[in-house]
Amino acid sequence: MRALIDRYLEHLEDERVVSAHTLRAYGSDLDRFLQFLASDFLNLDRQRIRPDDVDPLAVRSFIAALSRDGVGKRTQARSLSAVRGLFRFACREGTLTANPASAVRTPKQPHHLPRHLRPGEVETLLDAARGDDPLSRRDLALLEMLYASGLRVGELTGLDWHDLDLEARTVRVLGKGGKERMVPFGRPAALALGAWQEVWDTIRRECPDADEPVFLNYRGGRLGARSVRRILDRYVDKASLASGVHPHTLRHTFATHLLEGGADLRTIQELLGHSSLSTTQRYTHVEIERLLQIYRQSHPRAKSPSK
Repeated sequence: MRALIDRYLEHLEDERVVSAHTLRAYGSDLDRFLQFLASDFLNLDRQRIRPDDVDPLAVRSFIAALSRDGVGKRTQARSLSAVRGLFRFACREGTLTANPASAVRTPKQPHHLPRHLRPGEVETLLDAARGDDPLSRRDLALLEMLYASGLRVGELTGLDWHDLDLEARTVRVLGKGGKERMVPFGRPAALALGAWQEVWDTIRRECPDADEPVFLNYRGGRLGARSVRRILDRYVDKASLASGVHPHTLRHTFATHLLEGGADLRTIQELLGHSSLSTTQRYTHVEIERLLQIYRQSHPRAKSPSK
């Protein structure tokens, strides 16, 4: 099993070109699955467990154990997806003839609307980041891009300057699964990026290398996802916004404001880089009051009779 897991993770990295975040998550999930088999289910040394030792009962028991340990439904579903993918890979390479995880049902996911910011809250957040020193310029450009383009935080931190066309206001993004897309952004983001580019060298030349990452940390290296979260937390606190705002909140805000402005789901799907429209529907919603307003204006039976 250990050798199979290593081959599968190598396949994901080299052939499927999954993101580093997905690779780490799947690796952790499969390590946990192997530990469960060794300690709780088969009572065997980890090195002695073979792929054909695993049956559907083992997979169902693993998901049940995650639930008992208080692991959330989304993480349970991701863990099951990792296990399914592992054994699907084993079947393709001829190690197994059947996938023991294929018949195991995915845990039912909770349906809740992700939080988004209202336009006034976005402006307050952006105003909190305004300043003329290099790192303030960087932070404003970062926040403007998150809101203007709806990029995932990993996509944002992976940007190099050659990915951006400030004149055309477009960015080339390498998303999940190595899929490339072009995303437009507005004039405020372009101006913020231009202001940051003017002082970029003052930080970058302290730590040169072959790449030219758009967003740098204070030491001159590429900014990481955790640092983006800390930057956002700082300005959320400075703007006195409610807690719980994270980089994905701005991605959802981007999609929600497009939807409220009249964009269709297919367009939003392309901009977000979703392979499935059902995924886009999880990130977008229309407020109840707007729905009621459209209904009252449009449906004949919703209109008050003339007196």
